[in-house]
Amino acid sequence: MEVINTLGRRKTAVARVYMSEGKGNVTVNKRDYKDFFPVAVLQSKIVQPFELTDTVGKYDIKVNVAGGGVNGQVEAIRLGISRALVKLNEENKPLLKEEGLMTRDPRMVERKKPGQPKARKKFQFSKR
Repeated sequence: MEVINTLGRRKTAVARVYMSEGKGNVTVNKRDYKDFFPVAVLQSKIVQPFELTDTVGKYDIKVNVAGGGVNGQVEAIRLGISRALVKLNEENKPLLKEEGLMTRDPRMVERKKPGQPKARKKFQFSKR
C-alpha cells in the first residue's frame, strides 16, 4: 500500500494527513498525538474514525497541522483521517457520513466591517 494523502480543514486550521500501513502510530507535527493533544476528549476525536470503521492499529498516520485553535486542529485532523479511510475503502463512507465525519464544517469567523468595532456590533448611537 502506498501513502494516501488527504486534507482536512476546520475554521482556519488546515491538516495534511498521510496514511500508510503500520501499527497505529499517530504523529502530529513530528510529536505523538497524545503529547500534542493532552486532553482525553481531543484524543478520542482523533481515534473516532478508526473505531467506527474497525481499523484501530492498522494504519500509521502522519499529520502536519497549522492554524486555528486546538479543537479546530483536532477536527481538521479527524476530517483528513476520515477522507483517507474512504479513499482506501469506499464502504467506509456511509458509516462515517452517518456520524457526520465526512462533512466539512464551513463556519468561519465573520470579518470585521469598516465603521464598526466588530463584525456586527455597532458604535453607540447618539441622538444629540
